[in-house]
Amino acid sequence: MQFLINLVHAAQLVCAVAIILLVLIQHGKGADMGASFGSGASGTLFGATGSANALSRATAIAAALFFVCTLALAYFSNMRPSGSGAGEGLLSGSAPAASAPASVPATGAAAIPGAIQAPVPSTNAASQP
Repeated sequence: MQFLINLVHAAQLVCAVAIILLVLIQHGKGADMGASFGSGASGTLFGATGSANALSRATAIAAALFFVCTLALAYFSNMRPSGSGAGEGLLSGSAPAASAPASVPATGAAAIPGAIQAPVPSTNAASQP
């Protein structure tokens, strides 16, 4: 199975490089205007209009293969066993269970860690001067 995944990775890499090169080789739509004014670019290897068709088809084929490789890699990534093997990543294990708090959680200012609690002033009239 790992050989097949590596093969699909290699095919995807080749398709990606091919797409990049094929797009860079193609002429833009504005290049034909310069050829009509005598820049000499109209005499190409594939003819005046044949290069656009051949390169466009090759780009479309490479893009389709890239898409198929991407779907295959997504499918293979979901097929991996879910057991706790040595080949799994760090985040694939389960988190340890949290222990329940021993007392009722504090509210208000007591809930702020490191907060100093001031004494509550008395409302007794006898304690005031």
